[in-house]
Amino acid sequence: MYVVIVGGGKVGYHLAKALLEDGHEVLLIERDRARCERLEAELGDIVLRGDGCEVGVMEQAGFNRADMVVAVTGDDEDNLVVCQVAKARFQVPRTVARINNPKNAEVFRRLGIDHTVNATDAILAHIEQELPVHALIHLLSMRGGGLEMVEVRVPPHAAVVGKRLKEVLLPQQSIVALIIEEDGTPKPPDPDTVLHPGDKVVVVTRRENEESLRETLTSPARFGPYGPVVAPR
Repeated sequence: MYVVIVGGGKVGYHLAKALLEDGHEVLLIERDRARCERLEAELGDIVLRGDGCEVGVMEQAGFNRADMVVAVTGDDEDNLVVCQVAKARFQVPRTVARINNPKNAEVFRRLGIDHTVNATDAILAHIEQELPVHALIHLLSMRGGGLEMVEVRVPPHAAVVGKRLKEVLLPQQSIVALIIEEDGTPKPPDPDTVLHPGDKVVVVTRRENEESLRETLTSPARFGPYGPVVAPR
């Protein structure tokens, strides 16, 4: 996926690094010369110096082939302009805008911006939701302790379907914070909550436990000659 990021501040920088590590094609646009030089020293030639609000810079950046444009400057007006032009002139399928003033959120939505967010992890979550291969979505990184809040969707044939939460062996230091049903209804979890296909399970866990958590909630049921194989308790 080709993602163009406008704004080379902390949010844009960390987002670009994360997307590069995930193997995506990324271009980061920043208009400040000194900041561009620092970004180029670490990120290389994925950095383009220019004003991301200008059509000429957008053309140079290849907006016409971008799968997603993410505007994360410190100016809401600039972010709005970038996303509007990306949609109207270059037909970019998805636009994401950082909003610095929450009062502007409704304006952005009314003007056709696909997603509005205010933190790097939230932007990554929207991007990952566009990729069907991602069964686990990062929602929030918590300061200190290496904890993450993640969302895992329960697939139809997962072994945990039909089980109560107290019957599911989660990785250590993992806590289910919320379950969102397939129709979007949120419900607080308790030990007797039954997992259903399509449920989104929001979990607080350690980063190193994420793969184990994903496998626990998404691995398909194993079947023997007499039906599903149930692990001994």
